[in-house]
Amino acid sequence: MGAVGSGLEKAEVRLKWDPSPLGESPRHLDIVAATYSVDDPFGRSVYVVHYDSRSPDGTINMNRHSQTGMGFGFVEVMSLEFGRLSAAYSRVVVGVIIHQEPDPRTFGDMSNAGVVVVEGYQELLTDDFSGVAAARATTVAEFTRSDSGAWEMRKMICGSDSDPAVFMSEMGTIRPRT
Repeated sequence: MGAVGSGLEKAEVRLKWDPSPLGESPRHLDIVAATYSVDDPFGRSVYVVHYDSRSPDGTINMNRHSQTGMGFGFVEVMSLEFGRLSAAYSRVVVGVIIHQEPDPRTFGDMSNAGVVVVEGYQELLTDDFSGVAAARATTVAEFTRSDSGAWEMRKMICGSDSDPAVFMSEMGTIRPRT
């Protein structure tokens, strides 16, 4: 967490996976983030950030993107600056999708896949997607603003069989188990 009582200020979501074996079509995963308003935190997202976009105010950005998994360590990184996010937003849900073209795939088809959420040097979440092996997409974390204005994170690994476009429209309707 950030300074005592202030909650999260800036987090990074980092994603890794091994490239496809020689002769197989590329494996392409993406981090996605959907932002929800104070008025409708489980309704339709105000905006979704993915590899080809950023938030209108620049508070959620893709810092690194891979279409193949090639590279060392975490090949895709998204930063979320909660300290600058407008008070109009009370919830951000982050997920990971697997592109289904040209070959349909699940997390069980990926090798060495994993996601980490950090704030500074503190690891907040680590997952290898083994719990959602049959899924084509998954939520990863839910960030919520408390009544005091502090941002908190809750692990929310919840697999989905939806295609990427449908998943991005549905992912915010998922309510975490308490």
